[in-house]
Amino acid sequence: MNVQVKLFAAPRDIVGRDRIEVQVPDPATVADLRAAIVEQYPNLVDSLRHSLLAINNQYADDTTVIPPNADIAWIPPVSGG
Repeated sequence: MNVQVKLFAAPRDIVGRDRIEVQVPDPATVADLRAAIVEQYPNLVDSLRHSLLAINNQYADDTTVIPPNADIAWIPPVSGG
């Protein structure tokens, strides 16, 4: 299945757009999605290690199953003070 992942901050800057399309198995977990991102966009591997993924506005761990038509966002680490 194809999923769209919204990008913010550094991942968006690296790719040069605000979303990517990734091919994952059906059904897929967040771990499957992470592996597919690294395979299809190897330049994002370092950023992905330190980021969270949200599925339908909820943070998701690697065991979370991605439902069809999910709203997926890549949340990079933030800093500030």
